[in-house]
Amino acid sequence: MVSDHFSHVREWIFDLDNTLYPPSACLFEQIEPRMTDWVQRELNVSEAEANRLRHAYWMDYGTTLSGMMELHGTDPLPYLTYVHDIDFSTLSRDLELRAHINALPGRKIVFTNGSEPYAKRVLEARGLTGIFDAIYGIEHADFHPKPAARAFDTILKKDGLAPYEAAMFEDDPRNLEVPHALGMKTVHIAPAPLDPPAPHVQFHAADLTGFLAILLT
Repeated sequence: MVSDHFSHVREWIFDLDNTLYPPSACLFEQIEPRMTDWVQRELNVSEAEANRLRHAYWMDYGTTLSGMMELHGTDPLPYLTYVHDIDFSTLSRDLELRAHINALPGRKIVFTNGSEPYAKRVLEARGLTGIFDAIYGIEHADFHPKPAARAFDTILKKDGLAPYEAAMFEDDPRNLEVPHALGMKTVHIAPAPLDPPAPHVQFHAADLTGFLAILLT
């Protein structure tokens, strides 16, 4: 049974985007053009070049912001405010997901490469406010993003998490490599599993709500 693999877990770590809500909500269809616009204006490049850099920095640095900070000295807080100024009406409340997260034994946290204010707005729209013990944005990791090991190290130390008692839920499989190496259970939340499979991804689920329902049985 799936639950047997998680019987020791008392620390539940959830990514935010495309994990605590489904990709069909299309929030990144709003966020990515705003990222591109910021890059275009700050670097005075064409829209096509800004879009290329946005994706390249995400690939190379974990987030577009991290590449902009590293290479161009971008001030992170105005950037985060601008790119997350979006419409949240595409999100719907998931009371079943809320009940399942509430039922997990131990501590529950959100750890996102977005900002804490943005995370709180997403959780409010999903009906998930008040069920997490802590919400950590990239600002709490000193602006080091997942998948960087120092991002995880910073958050684990701040929260006092014990990796061998933890499970990590993520849509980006890159962000599960460090948790797996630290001894966490890893769950990839995405429409399709990795092909080929990767050893740092122990479980896959197309839907977090359904996976937690199975885990809790």
